[in-house]
Formats: sequence, structure tokens, C-alpha cells
Amino acid sequence: MRQSGKLSGRLLSGTLVFLMLSVLTGCDKAPSDLVQGYVEGEYVYVASPYGGALATLSVRRGMQVTAGDPLFVLEQASEKATRDEAERKLSQARANLEDRRKGKRPSEIASLRAQLQQAQAALQLSLREVARQEGLAAVPGAAVEVEVDRARSARDQNQQRVSQLEAELNTALLGSRADQIMAAEAEVRAKEAALTKAEWDLAQKRQVAPKTGFVFDTLYREGEWVSAGRPVVVLLPPDHIKVRAFVSQARLGTIKLGDPVDVLVDGVQGSTSGTVGYISPKAEYTPPMLYSQGSRDKLVFMIEVLFDQAAAGNLHPGQPVDVRFLGVQ
Repeated sequence: MRQSGKLSGRLLSGTLVFLMLSVLTGCDKAPSDLVQGYVEGEYVYVASPYGGALATLSVRRGMQVTAGDPLFVLEQASEKATRDEAERKLSQARANLEDRRKGKRPSEIASLRAQLQQAQAALQLSLREVARQEGLAAVPGAAVEVEVDRARSARDQNQQRVSQLEAELNTALLGSRADQIMAAEAEVRAKEAALTKAEWDLAQKRQVAPKTGFVFDTLYREGEWVSAGRPVVVLLPPDHIKVRAFVSQARLGTIKLGDPVDVLVDGVQGSTSGTVGYISPKAEYTPPMLYSQGSRDKLVFMIEVLFDQAAAGNLHPGQPVDVRFLGVQ
């Protein structure tokens, strides 16, 4: 009798424990219209393409920044020197181009004009001398043939000298040849491009916030060496915050892009509204055999929910949430 009573008591106790566990399990079970998910953030890693010591860090972890706010500055001595050198070379190239276009200096042109006037005066004198000698040749015994030839030779030389100086003066007024000017213009454009590159290099040592967001982390301290391309500040823009949930393949056909969604967060009254922004085209978890109905029920597909910036600011990456798809009939 005692053994039978003990056995009945054990059975009764086991039944009560089973019932209690069943009740607790039923209480913890999520409603059928909710699926579990979590908040995910896509971070923006701000870096410089060049290395250098971190001179200034303008933000700290936890700050809110707007687009264009300064984030950090790396030392810039080398880039500033390169920029200054490019500016001086460009000034030199522009001066050479202007010199090519102007031709000779005013003093050189004045000297050519004076020489031309002297040659013209000499030509006039030689013309009168030729006329005089030819007149004397008509009088018997007044002149010899050699004097006439000498006068004519001097006249011809003076004419050639005048022609030469006129051509030199015209050339001096024209400036350099067209191909020389084109070469000088090409050199100016090359120096301008080099200056633009140097200014861009210098600007890359000073980084600003590309978007409005939350400073999730800073990875270096002032004075530390930052290698080229290594991020210094990690930003989390509000529009980069989303919720990822997983739905079964049976419910996948009832969800469409743009469907409204309510997201429920533990400890927060009400819900956060969003829309379906992405539906994965493939299953996230695929069992090895797909021949039975039970196996197909194990397939889940990832859904991403997007929010406006005001709503996204209340969500935090890694936070577990419940998702209700309002578009599901």
C-alpha cells in the first residue's frame, strides 16, 4: 500500500510539472502574426587615402554629427610643400606663356627701329651718289667707270640692309611662332593639373562627415600614426539602420516590397513603423534534403525593413525585436 501510494504521488507530481511547463511554454510563445528579428547597422568607415600622424580628432564616440562637420586631420607638411611647389611652377609656366605672346621687349623693338632709320638714311645717300656718278659719266673725262660701279654697289647693300631690318622689326612685333605658343599653353595646362592634384592630396588629409549620423566609434588617438586607407572614425547614419527578420517559405509569398511593417521593441510602448525594403532571393538556411513537406517548412528567407531617419534613431544595432507584417492577409 505504501509503495502504491508513493507511485501515485510521483505520477501526480509529474503531471503537475508537465502542466506547469506547458502553461509556461504557451505563455512565452510569440503570437502567430509576429516573427523574430534584430536591428542591423551598416557603418560608414571614414579614412584618408594617405597615411600620417593623427593631428586633430574633432569628434568623440557617441556624438551626433551632420554632413560636412570636421572629423579628423592628419599631419599635412609634405602635402603642403608639394602644393606650394606646384603653385610656383604654374606661375612660372604662365609667365613664360605671356612672354611668348608679347614678342620682344620694347627696348629691343626701339633698337631695331633706330637701326632701320639709319639704314634708310644710308640708302638715300647712296641713291644720290649713284645719280651723281652716273651724271658725271656722261661728261668725258669727268668720272671713271669704277666709281659708278662702287656707288651702285653701296646702293644695293643699303637696300638689302633696309629690307633685313624691316623683316626683323615685323618679326619682333609678331611674338613667338604659333607652335611655340601652343607648347607654352600645353605646359600651363599640365602645371594646372599638377596643382589640382596637389590640392586634392592636401584636402584628403582633412576628412569631414560624408553623412549625418552617430559617431559609433573612433579608432585612433591624436598623435598615433594612421596607415593609408585605415578608418579613423566609424559613423552610423540613421538611414543605414534596418531590421532583419526571417520568415518561412510559406509566408514569403504574402510579403511584397513596400509593405508596411510594425516593429516592437522590448520595454518600449507602441511600435515603430517601417516598410519592407528587401526580400532575399534565396534561402538563408537550406537543409540537405528537400523532398518532404517537413523539410520545405524549414526554409527561411531574410527580410529587411527600412525606416525614416526619425524612427531609426530609436533603434540600436544588435537589439532583438518582433516584426509584424501588416501586408499579410
